[in-house]
Amino acid sequence: MTATVTEIWRHPIKSHGREKLDSVTVEAGGTIPFDRLWAVAHERSDADGNSWVSCGNFCRVAKLPSLMAIRAHFDEPTGQITLCHPDTTDLTFTPDGDSTAFLEWVTAFLPDDTLKPARLVKAKAQAFTDSDFPSITLCNLASHRAVEQRVGKPLSHLRWRGNIWIDGLAPWEEFDWDDRKLRIGDTILQVRERTDRCKSTHSNPDTGKRDADVLGALDSWGHQDFSVRAEVIHGGVIQTGDEVAHV
Repeated sequence: MTATVTEIWRHPIKSHGREKLDSVTVEAGGTIPFDRLWAVAHERSDADGNSWVSCGNFCRVAKLPSLMAIRAHFDEPTGQITLCHPDTTDLTFTPDGDSTAFLEWVTAFLPDDTLKPARLVKAKAQAFTDSDFPSITLCNLASHRAVEQRVGKPLSHLRWRGNIWIDGLAPWEEFDWDDRKLRIGDTILQVRERTDRCKSTHSNPDTGKRDADVLGALDSWGHQDFSVRAEVIHGGVIQTGDEVAHV
């Protein structure tokens, strides 16, 4: 069976909404355009966007499960983002402008006993992916199905917050890709590492509530990893339906 791209996703504001794409153009050494370009620094963070910093500097799903239920749409011509959450009204704002309305919007459905969102930060050097290099996350649908079986109920694959979903592989086949190059469309990527996971995966993307012990399921295979992070070696267009093949 040929492995193909089934879905492409980006997350303009780290941990604050997902957006589905039909195609994307990537550049060597880059991420999915506008993926994790912004992040929400909490009140104890010094992050200013001038350099990459770890996820602990930001408000994120691992600590704030309700963030998982945010959906996003980024309008590139206007620079505006629309955010939707089941517990409040939609918000449209310009992230490079005044972010006061956004901070008020997101704070309204967060618990009181948590680090508060302090400011919206834009990455000036490198996008705020969880890797310390610009990465694109490749996810295997067969591995997701294996986790569903281990958990014992259907799970939305969106809880993994990956970039590119691939079908037609064996479960966990992606873990054999370390340092290998892949061609997707006219793009070449090199797999750099497995993606270690946290409690964000326990949250339901529809409700923003924790409903499954995903880390426990992964432990049964002797790890807590899902998907792999890849670096773009040769840029180009990636679109749904593209074949995924080794170079």
